[in-house]
Amino acid sequence: MHTPIRPRTRLRALLSAACCAALGAALLAGAGTATANEPAHGKPHANRSKVVGYFTDWGIYDRQYFVKNIETSGSAARLTHINYAFGNVTDGKCALGDPWADTDKPFSAAESVDGVADTADQPLAGNFNQLRKLKKLHPRLKVIWSFGGWSWSGGFGEAAKDPAAFAKSCHDLVEDPRWADVFDGIDLDWEYPNACGLTCDTSGRESYRDLMKAVRAAFGKRDLVTAAITADASPGGRIDAADYAGAARYVDWYNPMTYDYFGTWAATGPTAPHSPLTSYRGIPQQGNDSATTIAKLRSLGIPAHKLLLGIGFYGRGWTGVTQAKPGGTATGPAPGTYEAGSEDYKVLKAKCPATGTVGGTAYAKCGQEWWSYDTPRTIKDKMRYKDRQGLGGTFFWELSGDTANGELIRAIK
Repeated sequence: MHTPIRPRTRLRALLSAACCAALGAALLAGAGTATANEPAHGKPHANRSKVVGYFTDWGIYDRQYFVKNIETSGSAARLTHINYAFGNVTDGKCALGDPWADTDKPFSAAESVDGVADTADQPLAGNFNQLRKLKKLHPRLKVIWSFGGWSWSGGFGEAAKDPAAFAKSCHDLVEDPRWADVFDGIDLDWEYPNACGLTCDTSGRESYRDLMKAVRAAFGKRDLVTAAITADASPGGRIDAADYAGAARYVDWYNPMTYDYFGTWAATGPTAPHSPLTSYRGIPQQGNDSATTIAKLRSLGIPAHKLLLGIGFYGRGWTGVTQAKPGGTATGPAPGTYEAGSEDYKVLKAKCPATGTVGGTAYAKCGQEWWSYDTPRTIKDKMRYKDRQGLGGTFFWELSGDTANGELIRAIK
């Protein structure tokens, strides 16, 4: 789940139980062969594993996480791509998400990537200008503008009624001369086609393929076109609700959101890790794991090199828990800095250190709280899985959850 959160209101959209609907019987992690047609616009980059990190526009407010922090943490040198989240989708068109954060906010010298303060008369300020400065320091770094997310996906249904018009609006915005040099493509986070999220979308299974085809046509061969997609591999679930296989030829890669399989939308438990790599004895729902998701997508014919493994830089947790191992009962979500039941890794590593591992990820019991999250050790194990599967790389949500010296991204690369 990718949730655009307005800092002034702190609205937090929680996943419903349906958002973590039952996944079916587990598929073998190595199942499936890459048979989908390759796109005409490029060849797979087999020798360069991608490392894609989301940067949230609202992080500059209460989190005080600036583009500069990507540099000072050492993350910029390890990233191949940054996904800038989020642009909005409204009235069937792409739109700015937070104009103040995106293009207007002046940053002080202390907040600026290069130590130079913004001035009142410069043509572009905000995060866009800071990303421009970051790219000057790292010429190979690419920036992709992400649109949608959990709270802003309601507009995709309208967009699907006229894919060409939607695609043109997105291209015109991303390639606006004021910031065209900042962005190298577009990422669409439609959560989810032909399903109910914050709104019910009934645009049809083929609408996703048609939309991605139009976006590729508008952006051409040079720009990147990527998408974050569901991890729900259950029979008849969200993967089956959209033609992701048919759309694969139009995207450079997919980011299947292989996290949030379990969480405090089941308020009293059972406790379970939100991002297991594999199944384990006692898992509340068979199939709720990354390996099953990847196997399902590959079985549809989506090439492995077009799939990135998703990592969460945060944990999910319960309170009122007495059992140390997974499967215990709870009284509700554990308190979190910004949202009950959720906390950044950088906080959890000190507040509630890991006490065990299960299904290829970590969990922790401290007092009455029970948390699950990935650590540098479990991420390294996930990277070995990623390499064995021949996946195109890794993406993570999101940069501000890491430590000041980039512990988790160092484990990725």
